[in-house]
Amino acid sequence: MQQNPTTPADRLLRLPEVESLVGLRKSAIYARLKTGEFPPCVKLGPRAAAWPESEIQAWISARIRASRKVHP
Repeated sequence: MQQNPTTPADRLLRLPEVESLVGLRKSAIYARLKTGEFPPCVKLGPRAAAWPESEIQAWISARIRASRKVHP
């Protein structure tokens, strides 16, 4: 698999790093995951999951944009 030279390889982030980045705890992340309000995880094994960093960053950016919109 070749990487585009202008984009870095997507890192997989484990839960503690995701919690730190998004400011939510495990229970809130999994609740939003269940309702489709959070990017799905990538299963690494039967008891291990991670999230692509690019998807987490996109989710954060979307939250920031949504909070900046002026609501009439």
